[in-house]
Amino acid sequence: MSRAPRSSSPADRREVTPRAATRTLSEDPLGGTVRRTVLPSGLRVLTEAIPTTRSVSFGVWVAVGSRDETGTQSGAAHFLEHLLFKGTHKRTALDISAQIEAVGGETNAFTTKEYTCYYARVLDEDLPLAIDVMCDLVADSVLAAADVETERGVILEEIAMHDDEPGDEVHDLFVRAVYGDHPLGRLISGTEETVTPMTRRQIHHFYRRRYTPPQIVVAAAGNLDHAAVLRLVRQALRGTPLDTERAAPAPPRPRTPGVRTRPAATVVEPKETEQAHVILGCPGIDRLDERRFALGVLNNVLGGGMSSRLFQEIRERRGLAYSVYSYASQYADSGLFAVYAGCAPGKLDEVLTLTRAELGRVAADGLTEAEVARGKGMSKGSFVLGLEDTGSRMSRLAKGELLYGTLMPVDELLARVDAVTVDEVNALAAELLARPMSLAVVGPFGADDFTG
Repeated sequence: MSRAPRSSSPADRREVTPRAATRTLSEDPLGGTVRRTVLPSGLRVLTEAIPTTRSVSFGVWVAVGSRDETGTQSGAAHFLEHLLFKGTHKRTALDISAQIEAVGGETNAFTTKEYTCYYARVLDEDLPLAIDVMCDLVADSVLAAADVETERGVILEEIAMHDDEPGDEVHDLFVRAVYGDHPLGRLISGTEETVTPMTRRQIHHFYRRRYTPPQIVVAAAGNLDHAAVLRLVRQALRGTPLDTERAAPAPPRPRTPGVRTRPAATVVEPKETEQAHVILGCPGIDRLDERRFALGVLNNVLGGGMSSRLFQEIRERRGLAYSVYSYASQYADSGLFAVYAGCAPGKLDEVLTLTRAELGRVAADGLTEAEVARGKGMSKGSFVLGLEDTGSRMSRLAKGELLYGTLMPVDELLARVDAVTVDEVNALAAELLARPMSLAVVGPFGADDFTG
């Protein structure tokens, strides 16, 4: 005998909105209150309330970059970044730009090897507009076939322009020398050979497969209220492809072994340039390596400023180059350390000789206590001064969540830098700077000019 269904009360029939989990991460004396909410879909919202400002920076960050592409997809993440500004089901491309510019705001985006960011900066009173526009373009872009063809031409021009900048090209040449065919070695923009045949279907598939709530972090910093931001984000995403079923947030990109680097090599791109551009470097450490704070100190002293060893020796004392510096790039499971210099072609041999000698000296003899103290001061000062605007604070929230899965308080980070010892820096220098170095050169040379 079947039983008649029980009639439901009005309370039973009410739509139940899934609860979001919110917690306060910090109340920083150097900033404001930081809060984090995980929506049922897995999308995360982080805010830093800074009541003393009159602006807000708002960003939508996606844990997808060029290293997530296959060989034939090379350039898809960057192509998609362009296309999302071309129109949604609610707004044309002109609407997107005009609505933000009408209130004096600005929008932009960028693609890296491991994530993509779309952001806006507006007056605090215009934050609801910025949230609606930026969430709309990330969640519900049309990707019209005509826009794909238009932006293809724009991107090909961008690639050509990049090829005309030898100071940029040498960095790409160096990365390929180290990583080869690994996704980390590919150009973020893709190449003419990969971008030209890329179809709207391929890009749309990449979009819908990769841009999912668990992979997305929304971050905002400035004069704001967390609850209001949360309400506006949920409202902006309601009914879009990002309004999905329950899911857990994606963890940070795994620190997996197996990123193979190529043996040290010399690669030359012959070009009739007025200046030679050169990078000498090697594989470094990944971003979770506990030695990253020591690396920051080492980099500062070696080539991180006007007081650095390389700048003083090559530019100040000898006048051989206008630009010379060292840098470190860090990824989830790999990294790079390198020195760049731009000089007259006839001075390149001497610049390389001096650079190798300085690297050898630091590897063998290390840095002094005074140098390490200066390097630590540079690290702390640059970090704190970099937090003076809402854009950098917004970026800090998103990168902490996406890349590390946590937000290190400012005081803790400064303490970690303070805790770096001379022995730690010198042990890292002895290991890192003694590694075989790859050399990348763009200028009026041939490969035979750097043998022996």
